[in-house]
Amino acid sequence: MKLRVESKRRARALQLLYAMDTTGEVEPGVAAAGLSRLVGPAPLVLDDAHALVEGVMAHCTALDRLTQAAADNWRIERLGVVERGILRIGTHELMQGALPAKVVIDEAVWLAHRFAGPKAPAFINGVLDRVARNLGLL
Repeated sequence: MKLRVESKRRARALQLLYAMDTTGEVEPGVAAAGLSRLVGPAPLVLDDAHALVEGVMAHCTALDRLTQAAADNWRIERLGVVERGILRIGTHELMQGALPAKVVIDEAVWLAHRFAGPKAPAFINGVLDRVARNLGLL
C-alpha cells in the first residue's frame, strides 16, 4: 500500500516531535536534519513535516489545554511521548480547520495504529472526537 504524501508528512512530524521530546531539542530544524540522516532525503515531505511541527510548537500550550480538557482523568504530561505527539498534531489540525474533523481523526488513529500501543487508537479517537466536539466541528 502506497502512503499518501499527507500521511507521510504526519508520520515524519510525529517522528520529529518524538525526537524533540526525547532529546530535549527545541529547534525542529536540528531534529529534522537528524531524522533526514536516518530515513533518507524526502525534501518535500520533511519540509512539510517541519512546518507542521513548527505550527504545533507555536501553539503547544493551547493544544495541550484543549487535549487536557478532552482527556478525562489524564494529565498531558503522563501520556506517552507518541500519544502526546499524535494528539498535538491532531488537535493542531482540528484548530486550523483546513480539513474535515473526521479526516483529521482518521489520520491520527492511523498514526496510533502504526506507532503506538494496542490501546492507543481507541484513546486517540475518543480524545480527538471530544476535542472536535468542544470546538464545534462535529
